[in-house]
Order: sequence, then structure tokens, then C-alpha cells
Amino acid sequence: MRAVRLEAIGAIALHEVDKPVSGPEDVLVKIEACGVCGTDRHLFRGEFPCTPPVTLGHEFSGIVEAVGSAVSGIAVGDRVTGDPNIACGRCAHCHAGRVNLCSNLRAIGIHRDGGFADYVVMPQRQAFLLPAGLKPTHGAFCEPLACCLHGVDLAAIRPGASVAVLGGGVIGLLVVQLAKLAGAATIILSTRQASRRVLAEELGATATIDPGAGDPVEAVRGPAGIMPGGVDVVLECAGVRDTVEQSMRIAKAGGTVVIVGVVPQGMKVAVEPFDLLFRELKVLGSFLNPYTHGRAAQLIASGAVEIDRLISRQVSLEEAPQVIANPPAPGEVKVLVVSG
Repeated sequence: MRAVRLEAIGAIALHEVDKPVSGPEDVLVKIEACGVCGTDRHLFRGEFPCTPPVTLGHEFSGIVEAVGSAVSGIAVGDRVTGDPNIACGRCAHCHAGRVNLCSNLRAIGIHRDGGFADYVVMPQRQAFLLPAGLKPTHGAFCEPLACCLHGVDLAAIRPGASVAVLGGGVIGLLVVQLAKLAGAATIILSTRQASRRVLAEELGATATIDPGAGDPVEAVRGPAGIMPGGVDVVLECAGVRDTVEQSMRIAKAGGTVVIVGVVPQGMKVAVEPFDLLFRELKVLGSFLNPYTHGRAAQLIASGAVEIDRLISRQVSLEEAPQVIANPPAPGEVKVLVVSG
């Protein structure tokens, strides 16, 4: 079968490899769609830990082709989405319910072969059923949506709250929709790209700002800003130094900041501890998708979250290495690698 393999940092290509075989507790899935994530580009550049050589792709869905002898509740022909993050279930974090912090965490598409391939094998417990009539491309959004759900859970957005979302990529645009579903009254999205600002307002943002047109902190919390004094919740969804630093300045006193965007490993930001203390800010990191993948699958299936307008283009496995090795095109939100 075909598989997009990260052979080493900076070396990615399509290869012919053996088709995987499912064990007793596994399911073999024929991939329908797999999303290109910013993390895939971090992996390619060596900015996020992984174990090459490995087949990339952790945002996938497809049709079950075979099941192991011990599998129940999932049958050949079912459409499923895969939670890529496999916790050991034995360490102290797992016992405390913090499976995303598992000391022995292994992720499909990062530590073991993933979904940029014709087929993938995963443990049954990582597979979540999707409706047979769901668009094949929609299942690939369950993993990023699950990560967004965890961030929004941590943010504890209350009805009527004010929220700022920094970053207009797929994560930011999903978070805008989740903030609206949570009942936020004010949702401000900050991104430099005009097309993403327009889309954000159509998806639920009550206001958008261009951080390249002036000081985004002043535009949000300044005396003449959208929310003078700051917002209740800031969700950083870009994973870059500027937005991480802005997030703590945009939050109001007593507010909450959640870092959802994946920042490059080793990146440093300027933080003034006195400011955090004096304004009693709550600053949280949001890592992965603990117990949220099933909820994401239900939301996708329900149609409560707009998906089609987030898909910028669909490419083949042959095109995937070039897409991953290069920055996103201007205005691009999500690229899907689809079976051909």
C-alpha cells in the first residue's frame, strides 16, 4: 500500500509499504480522508517530538475493513474516526483521569504509523462510530474538534461571556463555533487574513480584527476598543510568539487564558509575572483531547458545527509530502488528503 513516511527530520516522501494486519483487539481501517495539521509541519521541521521513520497523519477517518477476534461493537463496513492518542492506562496520570498527560502516551501518526496511507490499524478503543451517511471528509475533523473541545472546556465559557480567539486557522474557526454554542455574547477573532475574518464572522464571530493594522491589544481592550478593559476568556489558537504574548494582555483582570495552539518546541515568550499576579490571570495549557473525541464525533454527526466551508482543498497521497513540507497557502484553512 502507499504511505507518506517521515524518514527523518526534513525528509518526507510517499513509499510503498506492507499493508498492516490487525491484532485481536484492533481494527483495520481503509482511509477515506486525513487532515493536514500544523503539527505535521512541526514534525517535519523537528519542532515537535516524534519517532521517525513513521507514517504521519493523526486526523483520519475511514471504513472498517477487518476486525480482530476480540473486537465487539464495531463491524466490517462501519465508518469510524480514530482518536490517535493511546494512553497506557497504568501510570499515575491515567489513574487520575488525565490520560492526555499519560507518561507512556503513544500517538498514531506521531509514534506509530498513521493515516496518510491507504490503511491504518488502531486499537478498537480508539475507534468511534460515525453515521454511514456522513460525508467522508467530515470524519477527519473529529480530532481537531476534540482538541478544541478540551480547550473550551478548560476555558469554562459561560453564557453571556466575552471571548477573544487569536488565530484564524482551522482551530480558531472551530473554537469560534464552539464559543457560540457555549453561549458567548461577544466573540472576537484576530487574524491577518481578510478571507478568514469574513468566514469567522459568518461562523459566529461578533467582531474581527486585523493584528497587522494596529495594536490588537488596544483594538480589543483599549478605551476605544471592542471590550474596554479586556475579555473574560482568551483562546490562543495560532501557536506563535506574538499571539501567546498578546493573549495575556487582552484578558481582563480575573480572566482566563487558554493556550490551544501548538507552539514550536523550545520557543520562549515574554511574560511579566507581576502582571499575572496583580490581575490574577488564570493561564492554562490545553493539550490533546482527553475524553472529548466521542463528543466531537457526535457534534460532527449532528451537523452543529460547519465543516464544508473549512475545507480549502483536497489532495491525493502523492501530493501530501509537498503540502506538509511547505507553509499553508494564503487564506488556506484545512487541506484534506483523500483516498484516490
